[in-house]
Amino acid sequence: MKSIFDRSVALVLLVLLLPVLLLTAVLIRLNLGSPVIFTQERPGQGAKRFHLYKFRSMTDQRGPDGELLPDHVRLTSFGQLVRKLSLDELPQLLNVLKGDMSLVGPRPLLVEYLELYSPEQRRRHDVKPGITGWAQINGRNALSWEEKFALDVWYVDHRTFWLDIKILWLTAKKVVVSEGISQQGHATMTKFTGSNHKAGL
Repeated sequence: MKSIFDRSVALVLLVLLLPVLLLTAVLIRLNLGSPVIFTQERPGQGAKRFHLYKFRSMTDQRGPDGELLPDHVRLTSFGQLVRKLSLDELPQLLNVLKGDMSLVGPRPLLVEYLELYSPEQRRRHDVKPGITGWAQINGRNALSWEEKFALDVWYVDHRTFWLDIKILWLTAKKVVVSEGISQQGHATMTKFTGSNHKAGL
């Protein structure tokens, strides 16, 4: 039922939001250049990897060593607006249609974090990742990593259809007021470097 609901809603939203998607794509092309869509490999359910789609929100500025500059340097005022309105997340509706993601679930994070999770934190991969989730409506990037993972695991243990509906409704409200987009002093969040209880320690 969840899969049918997710794909049906994703398809409807893609149709309804087509003008917004096209306008956003044009503005990104004019302000940031190509590519308009940013793709990155992320771990999904069971840590199976897939390609996540997002609208680009940062430049490709590099330092003298050829390495990309820090996120907060490459994030322009236009990119900040794209993130503030959560427009960068809209292409993930395609991931939902493909079956890689759900509308609601733990956010898909970087592949490099997989080896840093504790056994409890790794349970966030027991379900499909989501465009939004329990952590996103309870603090988003203003939370610490440990708080965020605890909320992800809580969702895994308590997920229901009606909880998903509640999360979707509260997400819409959060987008309007733009709460918890980033941690203070960072473009989004600090990198996760592991916890004191990760596997093997």
